[in-house]
Amino acid sequence: MSESQATPRSQFTVGTRGSALAVTQSTATAQLLEQASGLGFELIQVKTEGDIVTGPLAQLGGTGVFAAALRVSLLEGKCDLAVHSLKDLPTAQPEGLVIATVPERADVRDALCARDGLTLDDLPTNAKVGTGSPRRAAQLLAARPDLTIVDIRGNVPTRLARVFGEDPSLVDVGVGGELRSDLDAVVLATAGLERLGLERFITERLDPSIVLPAPGQGALAIECRPETALNGDLLSTALHTVENQAARWEVKAERALLGHLEAGCAAPIGALGRFTLGSEHSSVSVAGELVLEAVACSPDGSRMMRRRAQKTVASLADARALGVQLATELLDAGAADIAGLTR
Repeated sequence: MSESQATPRSQFTVGTRGSALAVTQSTATAQLLEQASGLGFELIQVKTEGDIVTGPLAQLGGTGVFAAALRVSLLEGKCDLAVHSLKDLPTAQPEGLVIATVPERADVRDALCARDGLTLDDLPTNAKVGTGSPRRAAQLLAARPDLTIVDIRGNVPTRLARVFGEDPSLVDVGVGGELRSDLDAVVLATAGLERLGLERFITERLDPSIVLPAPGQGALAIECRPETALNGDLLSTALHTVENQAARWEVKAERALLGHLEAGCAAPIGALGRFTLGSEHSSVSVAGELVLEAVACSPDGSRMMRRRAQKTVASLADARALGVQLATELLDAGAADIAGLTR
C-alpha cells in the first residue's frame, strides 16, 4: 500500500539526535508543523555513534555520522522527518531523500561569548579564543592576528563553560562537574545560542563584514522521503506551509557555491545570500534580487579573498546558478590555492 493510500495519519514522527540543541530545534520545528497540520508528533531519539557502518549508511558517502544516522532512520522508515542544521549538512543529497522544507531563517551571524563583556576589539593581546571551525578561526585571525586560537569540541554549554566555568545557568542545561574557565572567549552560532535560550552569554554579534557565516548558517532543513513530501496529506501540506522561499533561495545559492568549490562544511569558506523582494511584489514566490557574498581564507588568516555577485532570481535554478557563478569567479581568481582546497 502506498503512503497516499494508507490510513490517514494522526501524528508524525521526527528523528533527532540527543543533544540539547538538536532536541530543541526538532521540537520547535515539529510544533510549527503541528500547528499547521493539526497532527500530533513524537520525537524519536536516534543514536549517532561514529561506528555505525552497516546498512544504508555505507551508501550515503561523504556525510558526517550525525546526519547519516538520521538519514538511515528516514530511509528505513523509522521516522517521518529529520531536522538538520543546514550549515552542518553536506551539499550532496542522498538518493531517496529530499529537503522538503526550509523554514524561516534565524540570525545568520556568529557570536562572540567573552569574559567580562569583552568585544572582539576589546580582547587583550594574545587572548585565547576557542572555536572548532577553520572558517571562524581564519577570519578571526584576519581581524586580530595576535589572537591565540584554541581548537575546541563539545556541545554548546560545554564550550561556554570553557569561558564562564561553573555558571549556574550552564549547569541547568547539562554542564556539571568541576569546570574551570581556561579561555577568554568562544565563538558560536548566534542562532544556536538563541534557540537554547543562552543569548545572555553573547557579548558581540559579529558583523558579516568581519566574519562571514557558514553557508546555510541560521537555517534548518526538514528532510524526508519524497512520498512524505508529495502525497498531499495534512503533513505534506504543512511542510509546504512552513516553507520560507527567501531562506530556500539564499541557502540554495550558498550551498551551490560550496558544492562547486568542492569544499566541505569544515573548509575556510564563508558565504551569505540576501534576498530582497522587488517593491512591486507582495509575495516571495515571485522574482527578487539575490545578493551573494563569499570569502575564501587561508587557515592562518594571512590571505583572504572576498567576492560578491547579484542576480534577479525567480526559481531555485536561478539561485543555484548564482552560487555556481560566484564560485567560478573565486576559483578563477585563485581561491582554491588560498583556502587549500583539493581539486
